[in-house]
Amino acid sequence: MSFSREVKEEISKHTSNARHCRIAELAAIVTLNGQICESPFEGFHLEIRTENEIAFSTCLSLLKKLMLPEPETETRKYSRLRQGVFVIKIMEKQAHELLKMLKMDMSFEKEGTLPAPKSMILADSCCKRSYLRGAYLTAGSMSDPEKTYHYEIAVTDKEKAIQLQETMQAFDVDAKVVTRKNNYVVYVKEGSQIVDLLSIMEAHVALMNLENARIVKEMRNSINRQVNCEAANISKTVTAAAKQIDDIKYIRDTIGFSELNAGLSEVAQLRLDYPEASLKELGMMLSSPIGKSGVNHRLTKLSEMAEGLRS
Repeated sequence: MSFSREVKEEISKHTSNARHCRIAELAAIVTLNGQICESPFEGFHLEIRTENEIAFSTCLSLLKKLMLPEPETETRKYSRLRQGVFVIKIMEKQAHELLKMLKMDMSFEKEGTLPAPKSMILADSCCKRSYLRGAYLTAGSMSDPEKTYHYEIAVTDKEKAIQLQETMQAFDVDAKVVTRKNNYVVYVKEGSQIVDLLSIMEAHVALMNLENARIVKEMRNSINRQVNCEAANISKTVTAAAKQIDDIKYIRDTIGFSELNAGLSEVAQLRLDYPEASLKELGMMLSSPIGKSGVNHRLTKLSEMAEGLRS
């Protein structure tokens, strides 16, 4: 089961007991997936269509809890889809009652999608939470947090996208809107902000799973950074040592170590004898031990001498 579906299954179990919150959650499902249709035998009616059975069953449950007449339901198969589309059909009279309750009293004169609900539906913070829960159930998706962080809700028009964005921003979530084909996508890519959204929607189990994935990923990234840093340091040390050995051999083969003072001669011989030793280790091997900076100073003088001889 995908992480996105796990979130939907969890939040579908957290429908509010407050009527105004149930209306807000139902408003999200109806406005994002509902449309006015006309048929020769049934005339104008409201259809709520979704490919997600969780959103379908949640919508039916909310309609029942709000004491509306039980609507007709059916499943339609389309050749381009692997699964069927769940359809809730509400006749014109009942549809007027439903839309009036959702503060969307509109005339049934032509086919088309529904507008965004009025702001009064989202007056309270609890209603905003319910609205976001309904929107994610019916039009949302989320990537596997072990791979990447991405939360999105795809809607058909800009007004609904802006309303969703502003609703998320009311909880200090920095949601963005982008167009994708014929849709407007409200998305969040920051892991900590997706955690906030899961908390807002009351998906607490999914929240803990995402946090665990974040911790493992951050630990893995931290270890990788340390390993890369150590590898880079080792590579740098090996490269520097190879250059030092090359310079020292050039001095030995041209003028010999007898022309060097005792300190330079001893460091030169130790570097040839212990090519993998660090500067600190070389310093401790000297007859009169010195620190890293002292060893580095002597090796730098040897390199400068070799360059002078070459030129």
